[in-house]
Amino acid sequence: MDPTRSRRETVTATSPLRSLASEFYADTLSPKAVPALAAGVTSGLGLVASQVAFGSLIFSGALAPYSSQGVGLVLFGNFAACLVIALAGGFRGAISGLSPALVIVMALIGATMPADGEALFATTVAALMIGAVATGVCFLLIGRYRLANLVRFVPYPVAGGFVTGIGVAVCLSSMSMMGVNPDWRAIPALVQTSELWKWSPGAAFGIALYLAMKRWGHPLILPASVVAGVGGFHLVLAALGISGEEARAAGLLLTSTAQGGLWPAFAPGDLGQVDWAAMATQLPTLLALVLVALIVVIMNLAGLEMAANEDLDWDREFSAAGLASVVAGLGGGTAASMIVPASLRSKLFGAGTRLTGVVTALVIAAGVFLGGGMLELVPVPLVGGMLFFAGAGMLDQGLVMSRKRLPWSEYGIIVLIGVVIVAFGLLEAVAAGMLATLMFFTVRLSRVDPIESRFTARERSSTLARSVPDRAILLEEGERVLAYRLRGYVFFGSVYPLADHLNAALGGDPRPNCLLLDFGDVSGFDYSAVNVLARFVQTANAAGVKVVLSAPSEQLTTVLERNLPASEFAAVRIEPNADRALEYCEETVIAAWKAHASAVDERRVSLFRRAAGDLERHLERQIRFEELMDELRSWLNPRRYAAGEPLAGREVPNEGLQLLTSGRASAHDAEGRRSRQYGPGDAIWPVDPSDDEAPTVTADRSCEAMLLTPPARRRLEELEERLALRLYRYLLAGRFEAGAGGSPPDDAANPGSEPGP
Repeated sequence: MDPTRSRRETVTATSPLRSLASEFYADTLSPKAVPALAAGVTSGLGLVASQVAFGSLIFSGALAPYSSQGVGLVLFGNFAACLVIALAGGFRGAISGLSPALVIVMALIGATMPADGEALFATTVAALMIGAVATGVCFLLIGRYRLANLVRFVPYPVAGGFVTGIGVAVCLSSMSMMGVNPDWRAIPALVQTSELWKWSPGAAFGIALYLAMKRWGHPLILPASVVAGVGGFHLVLAALGISGEEARAAGLLLTSTAQGGLWPAFAPGDLGQVDWAAMATQLPTLLALVLVALIVVIMNLAGLEMAANEDLDWDREFSAAGLASVVAGLGGGTAASMIVPASLRSKLFGAGTRLTGVVTALVIAAGVFLGGGMLELVPVPLVGGMLFFAGAGMLDQGLVMSRKRLPWSEYGIIVLIGVVIVAFGLLEAVAAGMLATLMFFTVRLSRVDPIESRFTARERSSTLARSVPDRAILLEEGERVLAYRLRGYVFFGSVYPLADHLNAALGGDPRPNCLLLDFGDVSGFDYSAVNVLARFVQTANAAGVKVVLSAPSEQLTTVLERNLPASEFAAVRIEPNADRALEYCEETVIAAWKAHASAVDERRVSLFRRAAGDLERHLERQIRFEELMDELRSWLNPRRYAAGEPLAGREVPNEGLQLLTSGRASAHDAEGRRSRQYGPGDAIWPVDPSDDEAPTVTADRSCEAMLLTPPARRRLEELEERLALRLYRYLLAGRFEAGAGGSPPDDAANPGSEPGP
C-alpha cells in the first residue's frame, strides 16, 4: 500500500475533527462563551422538565410501573440528539428534543402493544428503538442522496392539520394523566368539583406558562416556573400534613423504580423478553412514526429558516438528524429533532455557537445519569401542566396563527385533519388530509386556463417575407388559421374545457383550414390529456381541418402516435417552433385560396382591391430604392452570395451596411429559429461580435447586395450630406428593424440635424 496515500487519507478523515476542535477552541475564548453557557443551562433544565412529562405520558397506563425507565430512555434520546445535532448540524446554537407529535405516536405504540408485564415493557422499548433507527436511516438516505428538496413540499394545510390534531391529543392525554376521563361523553362530569380539582391546576399552569413564554420569551421562565411549581406543591402537601409516600399512593407524585441513574434502562439481555409477534402488529404505527418524524423535521427546518432569516443546508440537517436518531436508537433511546424556539433563542441571545447545544446536552446527561430519585419529587399536575403547555403551543400555531394566513378553504383542511386525528387516529388523518389536499389542488388547478393566448394569421404572421398578393390573401383569409398557445401542466382536470373550446372552434364561421397548438410553454401532461387530444385530432381530420403541433416534446409525440391510427397520425403536422408552424398554416391557406380562386372571380376582385394599396406602396418603395442605388453607385461595392453563405454574424467580418438588391436572406438566432427574412430593398447591418444573442444572416438562395463601407459612409456624409440623409430616411421609412440583422452604429442612427430637401 502506498504510504503517501495512507497519510493523505488519514489527514482527510481527521480534518473535520480538527476543524471542529478549532471552532470549539475559538468559541470558548470568544464573547459567545458566556451567553452559550447561560442559554445551554437554562434550555437544558427546561428540556429535562418537558421530557420527563413526555416520558411519563409514553409510559403510562399498563406501562406506568416502568415510567422511570421510560423517562430515562426519552432523556437519553434527547441527550444524544442534542449532542449529535450540535456537532454535525449546520445551524450554530441548535437545540434538540422530543417533539409532542412523536410523543403521541410513541404513546400509541405502548398503549396498543398486545403484551403484558416485562414482555410489554421490553417489546415497547424495542419497538421505539427500531423506530428511532429506522427514522435515522431514512433521514441519512435523504441527506446522502440529496433528496431534501423532494420531501420539503408537504402542503401547509396538511402540516397544520397534524400540528392541530396532535395538539388536541396532547391536551387530552394530559388530562388523562391527571386522573380524569377526557372522552367527550364525560364532559359534564369534568366540571364537577371532585373532577375539576384533578385537572384544572395543571391545565392552568400549562396555559399560564405558555402565555408567559409567548409574551416575554425569556429562557429562565420555563425552569423557574418548574422549580416554583415543584416547591409550591410540596409546601401545600406539608401544610396539609400529607407525606411523600401518601402523595405517591394517591397519584399526586411520580413513582420512581430506578436504582440510581435513569439509564441504561434496557440491556441486551432484555431482548429475550421481546414478543416479536406483538412487535409485528405495530409495523403500521412504526411507519406512521417515521412519517410524522419526517413532517416534524420539515416543519422545524422551514420554520427555523423563516424565523432566523437564514438559508439552511437541508441535506446536511437531515444527515445530522438521521445520525442523532441512529445513535439514540442504538443506545436505547428514542428519536428526537431540532426545537425551533430554543434554537432561535440561542441566536437572538448571542449564543450562536455549537457550545450551546453541547452544554444543553451535558445538563440533560446530568439528569440521565444522576437523577433517579428526582422523579419522586415531581408532581403529577406539573407533568400534566407541561403537556398542556406543549399542546397549547401546537393549537396556537395550528389553529390561531394559521387562520391569519390561510383562506377558509385551506383552513378547513386543517380543521378536518385535527378532527380526524382526535376521532379516529393518526393514520386515518394522514389519508384524509392527503385526499382533501389532492381534491382541493385538483379543483384549483383545473380552473387555470391552459390557453395562454389565441390569435389568427390575420393578427400575427410568420417571419417569412411574402409577396404583396400573398400578404393580401392572408389579410382576407387569415381567420382560417386558429392558433392556441398552451401553458403549464395539461391534465385531466384542464384538458376537457380545452377540448370543448377546440371542438367549438371547428364549427366556427368561417371554418378554419388549420388549427395550430403551440406546446412550447407546456411543462407536462398526463395520459388523460393525450387521450382527449387524440380524439380531437380524429374529429378535426374528419372535418377537413389540418392540425399543426408546434414544439411538442418527444414524449408527447411518441404517446400521441401510440394512441392514434397510423393514417390519423400521418395527417398531423409537427413543427419544431411556432414560427415554422405558422408559416406552414399560411402556406395552407394561400394554397387553398388559389385552388378556388380560378373558379370564383369575385375572390380575385376582392384580392385585387386589397392588394392594390400594398402593391402601390411596394412599387413606390422599390422605385425610391432603385433611384437611390443609381445615385449611390459610385459609393457602393457589389457583393454576391451563394445559398447558405453568411452575410452578417458574429463570425462574419464587419464590412459595413449591405443593401439587398436581389434574392432572399434570413436572420436566425443561436437556436436556429428564424427571426426575420430579407428581400430586395432591405438593409442588413453588421453584427456586434461581443453580442452573444446577435443573429446570423444567411442567404436563403443566391443573392446580391451593395456594400457601403464605414469609410465610404463617412465620406458620403461629408461630401454628399443631402444624399446621406435621403438614405437614412429611406431606411427609417422602411421600418428598419435594428435587432433583426444587426444594429446600426450610433452615428448612423443620428446622421445629422440639417433638414432634407
